[in-house]
Amino acid sequence: MKTAVVKCGGSVVDHLSEDFFQSMKEMEKDGYRLVFVHGGGPEISAMLDLFKIKSEFKNGLRITDEKVLETAELVLSGKTNRKLVHLLQQHGFQAIGLNSSDAFLLEADYINREEYGLVGDVTNVKADFLSSLTEQGLLPVLTPIASGPDGRILNVNADHAACAVAAALNADHFLMVTDVDGVYQNGRLIDRLTEEKAHQLMESGVITGGMIPKVQSALKAASQNTGHVHIVSGKKRFYKSGHWYGTQFAKEKVTI
Repeated sequence: MKTAVVKCGGSVVDHLSEDFFQSMKEMEKDGYRLVFVHGGGPEISAMLDLFKIKSEFKNGLRITDEKVLETAELVLSGKTNRKLVHLLQQHGFQAIGLNSSDAFLLEADYINREEYGLVGDVTNVKADFLSSLTEQGLLPVLTPIASGPDGRILNVNADHAACAVAAALNADHFLMVTDVDGVYQNGRLIDRLTEEKAHQLMESGVITGGMIPKVQSALKAASQNTGHVHIVSGKKRFYKSGHWYGTQFAKEKVTI
């Protein structure tokens, strides 16, 4: 059996297409055990606005105090997770929602408490537990919330959380699902991207905004235990007859 970790951004959950789920079903048929990690940024921001709680970002990370964390956990565990689990179940998957701070499923330490507050970077993943679920035919769906030091709960960037899960599971494939097909240059989709070329595109401003943390996480995953790393679209088929569509991050240097 092969393992694929799928990171689904909060902004794309509401736009996942039938073609996307068809790709997932084909992967399952081809022997992949699936694990999902999701974000929820837009819905968290909307809830914070509703509660009139100020929220700021620094270097792509949401600065998190107690009120922001409480709201983030409410949205991620109570809304986004349930929505994605229900969608997967509607398409025939045996999905099970998990709040990742429970039972120390994800453990994390502060990135920099003075700068970011209650934001962590994953230090440990209960990989054996996740594997035991997938061996039973279940599809775990994880929130990016982790157990921190001294019993604290920490907010984790979903891209970073998914990257850590993929590395811990020695995943054969790590898929980062977005609302675009992958990384573009001059209007053309880049099929394969090396670390060197990715850094050039970020430095030159070709890769910008929310694509930056995705590319950084993809590069980190490609350098660790993960087999193949892709950025793919949630709006169309990304896998068919063993062929992948999107941007793959190459471990070796290739000519683009």
